[in-house]
Amino acid sequence: MLTHAQIWMAIDRLAARSRLSASGLAKRAGLDPTTFNKSKRITADGRARWPSTESIAKSLTATGATLEQFVALIADETQPNGGAAVPLIGLADTGTGGRFDDHGFPTGDGWDAIPFPGVEDTHAYAVEITGDALEPAYRDGTHIVVSPAAPVRRGDRVIVRTRSGAVLVRELKRKTARTLELKSLRPGEDDRMLTTDEVQWVARVIWASQ
Repeated sequence: MLTHAQIWMAIDRLAARSRLSASGLAKRAGLDPTTFNKSKRITADGRARWPSTESIAKSLTATGATLEQFVALIADETQPNGGAAVPLIGLADTGTGGRFDDHGFPTGDGWDAIPFPGVEDTHAYAVEITGDALEPAYRDGTHIVVSPAAPVRRGDRVIVRTRSGAVLVRELKRKTARTLELKSLRPGEDDRMLTTDEVQWVARVIWASQ
């Protein structure tokens, strides 16, 4: 008997095979971009919500996959739970419109992918650092994996997108109901203070390749 978790895992794997996030897969299939979001998989009263056969069929068509291949994704236990791959984007492209939804989840086209076994957040993604602006914390070519679902605490390294479209990689120094104080990763560079009204979303860096 198929379980709720197995079906959703297969959808995540189908998206990863096409180098898409779950949101990106839904969009490519002509569905609402939030159709496959993690928040849509459980109802407000805690009941499991299953994807419709129509949404699965459209996703298969959009990715060129067969039903047999989809079933194989359910049965393939060699792929780590939570995603064999995560979407990847260059740091310079993170400020481009259409890369993220309002919650900071990756969406749209223009994403690559890298293997990253074991991540539990289905909306996790990777950013490739370019240039020396974040040295010595992150060198050119470093991959950082970001989890929008991870709780953010003081001292965490985070990626912040402002409502003006700027994307910052910083350390969270202090957070209040009205402000966000960010510490630069470069020695000698001034801290930055943002009001909560200026911030679109904040997500935690959970791993770096160096």
